Amino acid sequence: MSEMPSRVELCPLTLADQDEFCSLVRASAELHQPWMQLPATAPGFRAWMSRFEDGANRGFLIRVRETGAAAGMININSIIRGRYQGASIGYAAFVSTARRGYMTEGLAVAKQYAFDDLRLHRLEANIQPANKASLALVQRVGFHYEGLSPAYLYINGAWRDHERWALTAPTPWTPDPTLPEV
Repeated sequence: MSEMPSRVELCPLTLADQDEFCSLVRASAELHQPWMQLPATAPGFRAWMSRFEDGANRGFLIRVRETGAAAGMININSIIRGRYQGASIGYAAFVSTARRGYMTEGLAVAKQYAFDDLRLHRLEANIQPANKASLALVQRVGFHYEGLSPAYLYINGAWRDHERWALTAPTPWTPDPTLPEV
């Protein structure tokens, strides 16, 4: 049986997305609070985009194929090579297309991209324990609970506990031994 094609695609986030992104973030403020803070102004967006310049982080919009609407965003953050070959992910839905399954499909596409194109071995998602929607999302995509990280990330003025969820590539591979231990 073949898989149904995804209704979404990952599109690299660029400076040209600034106005659309900031508008969607402002409209989605209630959805994102208190879990995360995304840039909602042009200067904030440009500063935030600088994190993608060195390749250690990748940012994407999740776009609905049929309409081109941005359903959410996903970042593959802190890509570490060498023996680890892993990264963490961050994501957020936009309220205009929330609760339609687009984030589940977007995270599945991002997972495939991380394992197939970036050739990562491990992905982690760190989620505040009360964020039930995000916990359900990573479970739908196959992530497994690994434990609690107390005071893990500084969000909205405080160090917040996070549950650590992870996933490894379905087909293990051996990194090139000549790769630097970055």
